[in-house]
Amino acid sequence: MRILLVCMGNICRSPLAEGVLRQRLRDLALLERVAIDSAGTHGYHEGAPPDERAQAAAARRGIDISDLRARAVVGGDFAHFDLILAMDEDNLESLRKAAAGEFHAKMHLFMEYAAGDIGRSVPDPYYGGPIGFERVLDMVEEATEGLLERLRAELAGR
Repeated sequence: MRILLVCMGNICRSPLAEGVLRQRLRDLALLERVAIDSAGTHGYHEGAPPDERAQAAAARRGIDISDLRARAVVGGDFAHFDLILAMDEDNLESLRKAAAGEFHAKMHLFMEYAAGDIGRSVPDPYYGGPIGFERVLDMVEEATEGLLERLRAELAGR
């Protein structure tokens, strides 16, 4: 199973989601069975590490994302990944515009996996303060739990 997490610049939301998901899969001894990556719909920060505030927020929860580097989504990603999860509607729309129709079924909003009604989009914390990054992590952790339920069921069937 291969999962790609996508936001706009790949320095805030999607690296946080990648870090949380990677840590939870490691905790469940499933990391060997699921490949995870993150990317941005725009290549503004190509090669840059995650935003320092994102790294600090993740570190406060015991997650190290300092080794990640921003990259843009490339055409081959649409065929390579089994599931492509966008952080918001704008990025989902950008992905759908960039990909052939045959790949649209594997594209979803990451927050579709969250329980309850905490929103469909993960807000971009880039122009805000540290509290925005904490909120993003709360949302990402919620959606990750729902995604893990699906992954466990799917991996059990393989």
